Amino acid sequence: MDTSHSTIHFTLTFLLLLLPSSKPVSDYTTLVYKTCATQTFNHHQLFQTYSQTLNSLFQQLVAQSSQHKFFKTMEAVTDDTAISGLFQCRDDISKEDCFTCVNTLPHMSNTLCSGSTSARVQLHGCYMHFETEEVPQKTRESDGSSNILLHKNCGEPVGDYIRFKELMDEAFLALESGILNSNGYYITDYKSVKLTAQCEGDSDTCDCSNCINDAVQAAREECTASLSAQIYLQRCFISYGMHVPGTSRNNNTEKLAAIVVGGAAALLLGFILLSLLNSRFRKNDYE
Repeated sequence: MDTSHSTIHFTLTFLLLLLPSSKPVSDYTTLVYKTCATQTFNHHQLFQTYSQTLNSLFQQLVAQSSQHKFFKTMEAVTDDTAISGLFQCRDDISKEDCFTCVNTLPHMSNTLCSGSTSARVQLHGCYMHFETEEVPQKTRESDGSSNILLHKNCGEPVGDYIRFKELMDEAFLALESGILNSNGYYITDYKSVKLTAQCEGDSDTCDCSNCINDAVQAAREECTASLSAQIYLQRCFISYGMHVPGTSRNNNTEKLAAIVVGGAAALLLGFILLSLLNSRFRKNDYE
């Protein structure tokens, strides 16, 4: 009987491993990129004050992320120095996912950009940016633009570039037109292309449109013949992906296979549990 129980226990453990995971396909807390300032606070006392202020700022941002998808604030470090910070979540994720995403950022920022006077950490579902008062003024004077390219991710190259370029020109026009009539977030399916655009939460319509236009231009230049791309500028981002025939079928096949495996595992699990109960009842009858 002990051997039978051990066998059943092993089989149950094995079947539980076969059951499909409930983890979502899109992991919003996956790191996309980070930028850390090379300037740090070297003085011990100042660094200690700065760290306490930054932690207070992080707590404010995380708390606000349970109710909002964009929030911006400022904390004083000394009489003449302050830290401004903000977070933003993708508009298409839930408040719960937004909170989970933002809650990941402080630890990640402290790990990746320890001691930096400014940093930006971008995840799939959200990002956080903070900087001291002096840093943005110097940056604006040298750059002359807030729409600088921060990160790009170009997908696989396309086969028929001429037809692809014609399609993408039309799709980009639809994206640039759509963002004008949105609240700073726009998603559309243009023929076989899915496009998304989002501007920083406090951007006005004109600034948002200009940023998206710059992002489209960056996509054309940096990811000329890519089937998909993600372009991140300082105040906005765009992404696009072209549907390739056969992709949907493959995804559906994988989902069906997962359902079949899960169903089979559940049936076997139920059968083993019933067998175990029957064996116990029989033992009681003999006694």
